[in-house]
Amino acid sequence: MASITLNAVQKSYGDGAAVIRNVDLDIGEHEFCVFLGPSGCGKSTLLRMIAGLEDLSGGELRISGELMNDVPPAERGVAMVFQSYALFPHMSVYDNIGFGLKLAKTPKDELDRRVREAARVLQLDELLERKPRQLSGGQRQRVAIGRAIVRRPGVFLFDEPLSNLDATLRGQTRIEIARLHKQFVDASVVYVTHDQVEAMTLADKIVLLRAGPDVQRLGSIAQVGSPLELYHRPNSRFVAGFIGSPQMNFLPAKVVSCEADAVRVTLEHTGETITVAADGSALQAGQSACVGVRPEHLLLASREGNQEGNRIVRRVMLVERLGEQTYLHFEQPCGDPLLAKAPGNVATEAGAELTLSMLARHCHLFTDDGNAVAASFNSPHLA
Repeated sequence: MASITLNAVQKSYGDGAAVIRNVDLDIGEHEFCVFLGPSGCGKSTLLRMIAGLEDLSGGELRISGELMNDVPPAERGVAMVFQSYALFPHMSVYDNIGFGLKLAKTPKDELDRRVREAARVLQLDELLERKPRQLSGGQRQRVAIGRAIVRRPGVFLFDEPLSNLDATLRGQTRIEIARLHKQFVDASVVYVTHDQVEAMTLADKIVLLRAGPDVQRLGSIAQVGSPLELYHRPNSRFVAGFIGSPQMNFLPAKVVSCEADAVRVTLEHTGETITVAADGSALQAGQSACVGVRPEHLLLASREGNQEGNRIVRRVMLVERLGEQTYLHFEQPCGDPLLAKAPGNVATEAGAELTLSMLARHCHLFTDDGNAVAASFNSPHLA
């Protein structure tokens, strides 16, 4: 097993454009760390810097405490699984899996034992004599994973390995990767994806990288934490809007009153009053803010048990019935429609006016600069 430490790591190209900015990060032994973020945020570049395929423009990279800035990729003790599989088309599955061991002049009996053990774990036993063209996409990706496993590295690097697979194969292969990490692979894993479902289900730790119009923050870390920490306690509106599917609803507001355990705001354009269980000690009455609430926390007040909490009234513009749940899209005075996610089938149609409820403890509050106002754990609204 190996740990990875990045200290003030930076990456710029010839034109001076920075794609990675002052990244400080610790990845522990046997930790499954996912680099997550929108396209162009630098997550694959950061992964390739760990692999040694990209040079650092600044900072230090250490693996198990040893400085790796100038160490060649082959000497870093890492194995990488690429998005494109990168299999040799003229070689059998057996030869593809064992190729790295053959280059390392591994004894023939040891090479054979490792290849067959990896094939057994990856359920490739019956496919060892086939060529890549005779395999499905999921099988090819498993061969690529097997080629990495047999090297027994301290660090596995996955660069969007499931993006070329269809939805069913993505789900199956995701389960295989999780199982391998828990039961077979004695190594740390760094995994790059833009798919938050992969991140939420696989990761011990998520590193969410920034992208977007704020070029001064491009390639920097927005938040690091467990999947549920980023979901329930986002530190900014960017994190709150990126984590969660469907994404969080945002409602512009003005602060009415603020205390250490609760903040009251009025929603712009409607004047409805909302209470948020947040620490308002640093806020002032009259300042602009934004209330965030996830679709599953926006409840139909008419349903039994949903009589408490903040109330707002909206008109339904679209109903999406998905069987086990229903998505309700509501008209807003301005901005994006409001989305509620209700269990089961909801007996309503477009045009109906409904009362919605949201508990104060399920509401998030953000200031004008996009930073989250900390939740108040002493608030009576959290009871």
